[in-house]
Amino acid sequence: MIIILYFIALLVAGLAAGIIGAMSGLGGGVVVIPVLTLLFGIPLEYAAGASLVATIATSSGAASAYVKDKLANIRIGMSLEVATTLGAIAGSLLAAYVYAHGISSYLFILFGVVLLVSLYPSFKKYRNARRKNEIRDWTTQLFQLSGSYYDKARKRVVRYSGSRWWLGEAVMAVAGLMSGLLGIGSGVLKVMGMDWGMRLPMKVTTATSNFMIGVTAATGSAIYWELGYIQPFIAAPVVVGILIGAYIGSILLDRTRGRNIRMLFLVVLGIVGIEMMLRGFGVA
Repeated sequence: MIIILYFIALLVAGLAAGIIGAMSGLGGGVVVIPVLTLLFGIPLEYAAGASLVATIATSSGAASAYVKDKLANIRIGMSLEVATTLGAIAGSLLAAYVYAHGISSYLFILFGVVLLVSLYPSFKKYRNARRKNEIRDWTTQLFQLSGSYYDKARKRVVRYSGSRWWLGEAVMAVAGLMSGLLGIGSGVLKVMGMDWGMRLPMKVTTATSNFMIGVTAATGSAIYWELGYIQPFIAAPVVVGILIGAYIGSILLDRTRGRNIRMLFLVVLGIVGIEMMLRGFGVA
């Protein structure tokens, strides 16, 4: 009976993470890891392993809907994947060293710092969300960073152009490193890189991030599996819950205004960042 309740609790946690992850572009891992470590007491390395597998599920569940609705920009996503994949390999190998030497508490602190630092540019963009800030540069045309989608919330076609591809690529390399090191899809940094760095609309950023995180997580999960950090009993219910939640979240995203999505992103970022830092310092 206890095992069944435990399974259901993990499934519900995955469901909530899937909805939040799909709507915010964070991939679910940013929610799953704190829940598994803080509420269930699961060691960080196994929580990270489950998170990577669950992130693949989030990407699969949400990205398919975003691609169909033309919210995700496949061209931009694929152009950024090279840097984030290489970073994920390096991060996963570094994580093996950290777990082997019992210094995982530093990862909690690092995770919290990454999230809280991400708040500033995201909040700044939130305050200026009503301003038209489409700035093109030489990368806009060279890498074809333009596109369009139909916004169901506003009932009109939105055309956009990104810029500063080089800055987005640099942020993606760091995102991949954090993904492998912390066991997340690094949607936090992916969203920041495309939203703040490349000046893409929030809906496009969120959808494209969900498309990308699956590839990044798959790269890191292969190494985590080899190291024995992926436990099926933990990962299975989380994956099922996240897959369902990601589908629900993808439907909600298409009907929600970009400003509200950005606020959700900021709130989740702040709460989880503080919780993880407290855990790293042994307070929580």
